[in-house]
Amino acid sequence: MLINYRFKFPDGQEDAFAIDLDAATLAYQAPAAAAPPEWTALGNHQCGNCPLKADTSPRCPVAVNLAPAIGRFLNRLSYEDVEVWVTTPAREYHKRVSLQKAVSGLFGLIMATSGCPILDKLRPMTLTHLPFAEMEETRYRAISMYLFAQFFRARQGLPADWDLSGLEKIEGDIGQVNRDFVERLRSVPMKDANLNAIVSLDCFLLPNTAMMDRSLQKLERIFAPYL
Repeated sequence: MLINYRFKFPDGQEDAFAIDLDAATLAYQAPAAAAPPEWTALGNHQCGNCPLKADTSPRCPVAVNLAPAIGRFLNRLSYEDVEVWVTTPAREYHKRVSLQKAVSGLFGLIMATSGCPILDKLRPMTLTHLPFAEMEETRYRAISMYLFAQFFRARQGLPADWDLSGLEKIEGDIGQVNRDFVERLRSVPMKDANLNAIVSLDCFLLPNTAMMDRSLQKLERIFAPYL
């Protein structure tokens, strides 16, 4: 499953990324690359909730897979306008948008498919990858994904969480990873495009029950035919 991102800057420069996902597992199939930079070491600002150990995972898997893209945006500013084409197996998206928003979609795709034990919970959403998504679209997809997971758990005889109480913890854990990963990137000299692309991913999380309830109430109206 190949997803292509192509960027065209006002100065005429272009850049492209081919994200190859395993068709069965949606795991990122990273191309062969040179030795990863030192900032990818697991112990370099390791996320506070990371369960990995340096003796078995000396490198942060997300950092290793993001490093090539991080390197190509080191000298870019988040507010730069850029034209972006995103091609998935089903369709192509095209938009002129700030570099921060464009890179955020690319980074989110790589982060969710790189084998991080925390961010792996987002991997099913990459099946319907939606670049330039708005808040409501992301909430709809995230809640749908979580309920699908509960359906499959129930089919296997596992406890299912139909009231979404576990989603709040998952989003809290993901938020901590995003924030801690920004601290990792601060150890690398760069302009702000990479940093703000990660920061903006937090905008789609609802870290408390009250915010989750408001989001569900808003979505409930469109399900009137079922109610």
